[in-house]
Amino acid sequence: MKLFDVYPLWNIEPVKGQGCHIWDKEGNEYLDLYGGHAVISIGHCHPTYNKMLKEQVDNLGFYSNAVQNGLQKRLAEELGEMCGYPDYNLFLCNSGAEANENAFKVASFNTGRKKILAIKKAFHGRTSGAVEATDNPKIQAEFNKNNNVTFVPLNDIEAARMELEKREYAALIIEGIQGVAGIFVPDSNYLNSLRKICDETGTLLILDEIQSGYGRTGKFFAHQYSGVKADIITVAKGIGNGFPLSGVIISPKIEASYGMLGTTFGGNHLACTAAIAVLKVMKEENLIENAAIVGQYLMDQLKGHKAIKELRGKGLMIGIELNEGFTTLRNRLLFEKHIFTGGAGANVIRLLPPLCITKEIADQFITAFTELENQ
Repeated sequence: MKLFDVYPLWNIEPVKGQGCHIWDKEGNEYLDLYGGHAVISIGHCHPTYNKMLKEQVDNLGFYSNAVQNGLQKRLAEELGEMCGYPDYNLFLCNSGAEANENAFKVASFNTGRKKILAIKKAFHGRTSGAVEATDNPKIQAEFNKNNNVTFVPLNDIEAARMELEKREYAALIIEGIQGVAGIFVPDSNYLNSLRKICDETGTLLILDEIQSGYGRTGKFFAHQYSGVKADIITVAKGIGNGFPLSGVIISPKIEASYGMLGTTFGGNHLACTAAIAVLKVMKEENLIENAAIVGQYLMDQLKGHKAIKELRGKGLMIGIELNEGFTTLRNRLLFEKHIFTGGAGANVIRLLPPLCITKEIADQFITAFTELENQ
């Protein structure tokens, strides 16, 4: 049997990680400023994380959600306190797409409505409902095209108002910061206006914080810069520092009922331990504050570079839109300087490093970037 060939792969195989660095099987060292799609939140192989997972796997790796699991309750309490939503409820599942699927389902159950309003250029996942809410027809099969989702432009409040006033949408979903699109930040006034119109029309507001959450932007959630409160928040990626886990954070005004949602693997013992370890390290090492400080430092150091057309983002979620003639910089950073970064289209570099990055490591990137743009 061979692998189903759906990914174009670089000929690099990482086998070891530590902090903001990884090593391939030939022993070459790389600086990781992408964190495997923003997944590595506290750094590779953090000793606290490793210790807690090893201890848990020696006791119990998995049992079903048909029995009590105190780790789930502990995670919910600690996450609620850290994220600023202590009175909300948590449903645990396995991936970002699954979190969004369940968010749509909760919204539809709660409102009795079928449709979802989404934002142009959005990415919410690749499963059936999530991919229909993703503005990329190339990754939608005919099975996914059910006309349940309408797209409106980011930061266009009148377009959103026109749709929401039809009162046929269960929810509006928006990313805290659009990631895959190229790091586009919703305007604060826009988010506040969306909140108001959702309330007026009986529509739930879902904030997809899968990439932009978990401290990445310098606040726990990117939407907290605007002061808005969501009805439902979806989280994944950084929640487990690489262990598959996601969550749906649900307003207390939405009532649960038996059978409404379900999962086999979601919130298992190892996954919860990983998530508790992440919160512990984030708190003890002030990683959210570090994301704000080092992120701003990176933005300041990148200003004025001739290769850069525009800088976008907050904290350690940075989009570098490149001028013409510099679109090879991402590959050159990887193969000439051994620095992993992300991409969005042909001309945007995405920086999504572990939240433990230091100014010294940031300087290594700035030096490499400057050398390449001047060659």
